[in-house]
Amino acid sequence: MAIEVETKDCTMLGDAEIEEMADLSAAGPNSFGIGMLSKQTEEWVLVTTAREGGHLKGFAFCTLERIGGTPSVIIGLASIRRTSKRDTVLRAVMAEQLRRAALAFPDEDVVIGARFNDPSGFEAYRTLVDVVPRPGHKAAGEERAWGRRFVKRFGMSSLSYNERTFLAPGCDGQPCVFDHASLTPEKIDPDVADYFGGLDHKRGDVLVACGWAMAESLEKLL
Repeated sequence: MAIEVETKDCTMLGDAEIEEMADLSAAGPNSFGIGMLSKQTEEWVLVTTAREGGHLKGFAFCTLERIGGTPSVIIGLASIRRTSKRDTVLRAVMAEQLRRAALAFPDEDVVIGARFNDPSGFEAYRTLVDVVPRPGHKAAGEERAWGRRFVKRFGMSSLSYNERTFLAPGCDGQPCVFDHASLTPEKIDPDVADYFGGLDHKRGDVLVACGWAMAESLEKLL
C-alpha cells in the first residue's frame, strides 16, 4: 500500500489521533505520553501524519516561519514507527514538510532545524545540504549562530547550550526529539555517532542540528 501523507493545523487534531501518536511512540525509546503530545498542539502550528492502510506510521509537528528574515522549518516532536518501511515513511514525512516550505517560501532557500538524541535521526536530513554539525567540517560563526537561534526557538536555555558541540542539556524530563531508528545502523558514520557520545539520556540531553533545502530542490516538490 502507498503511504498517505497529510498536513493540517494542530488545532484540528482530535483526541483519538493523539492517542494513536502515543501508541506509536511507545514502541521506541522515546515514549511520548498523551499529555506531552497534547501540549505540542499548542506549541506548533502544523502536524504532518503518514498513514498506510489507515494506520498511523509516522508524524511530525512543525512550524514554518522566518527567523531573522530567513525562511525556516522548525521541526518539533516527531516519531516514525519501527517497521520495515520506516525509511519510506521518513522520506514521505520530510518531503511533505519541505513541500509546504516551497509553497510558503517560493524561490527561497530554507533552513530546517530539529533536535535529536540518536544518530539515526540524521537520516531525516539526507536531502539537505550544508548540515551542521557534519563530519570533517568545522562550523563557522554563522553556522554556530543558527544553532543558537534554533535553541532559542525551541525554548531551551542558551546559557547551557554548547555551540561548538551543538549539545543542549535537558531538564530531567522527556525531550521533544525527532525519533527514528535506522534500518541499517551499521552504516551510520562513526563520526556522526560520536556527536551523541556525550549525551545524558536520563537528563534529556539533545543535539540541535540544522541543514538547508535549496530553492531549486524545493521547486521539484511542487
